Amino acid sequence: MPEADAIAHTGAPRTRQSLAADLRALGVGAGETLLVHSSLSALGWVVGGPVAVLQALQDVLTPAGTLVMPTFTLNLTDPSGWRRPPVPEAWWATIRAELPAFDPALTPTRNMGRIPELFRTWPGVRRSDHPHSSFAAWGQHAEFVTADHALAFSLGEGSPLARVYDLDGRVLLLGTEKNTSLHLAEVRAGRRATAAFGGPVLRAGQRQWVTFEEPDYDDGTFPPVKAAFGASGAVTVGQVGSASARLMRQRALVDFAVQFWRTA
Repeated sequence: MPEADAIAHTGAPRTRQSLAADLRALGVGAGETLLVHSSLSALGWVVGGPVAVLQALQDVLTPAGTLVMPTFTLNLTDPSGWRRPPVPEAWWATIRAELPAFDPALTPTRNMGRIPELFRTWPGVRRSDHPHSSFAAWGQHAEFVTADHALAFSLGEGSPLARVYDLDGRVLLLGTEKNTSLHLAEVRAGRRATAAFGGPVLRAGQRQWVTFEEPDYDDGTFPPVKAAFGASGAVTVGQVGSASARLMRQRALVDFAVQFWRTA
């Protein structure tokens, strides 16, 4: 028999229904826009795995709501910058010439986890068209969130993050500390130098290697602002399955971080 996921079999198994109940108890409601970062293993043993997690989120939000997740593909960057693992310099030209172009329907996520990887293929889900920083969305505002994702400053004003901000959406962290909305705050605070990035895209059906400007994003600077924002009382903390869960208004987080960094 295949090996089970490496999750301790303690307590009752988590189900679609129990996860939905936990989400409602945390404060997630029907009709809202919710940007989710998740760790499947942190939730405990889930009957149905990522399928049940997505169903629970959709049950709570309903089709009147909007579910959003990052579906990044940083393996489509220029090979000269690869570090985990690096590749020989003699390979770089071949990689740039042959790396398949980003395709929202085909390109898998990289290091994002099993829930976003399933979500990007889910019926009715839209995915933004960016070779590195795509987002997927389902529900009422999926088209608005994912359309016209700007190539440059991909986590800034022309990004799905900014569209979640426009919708006054909330951020839900399920067993993870990752919070990409702080990158939008980085852009707005103007605190990062820019650099040229490259990647393969499809234009008029043809593969092209394009270059564009991006800030030098650095989530290593996030812990102080996360701690200060949490101390302000703006984060609802609870449990979903076995995972520690944090729920917050994205607009409040971004505005707080911009002010924090501009006055630091």
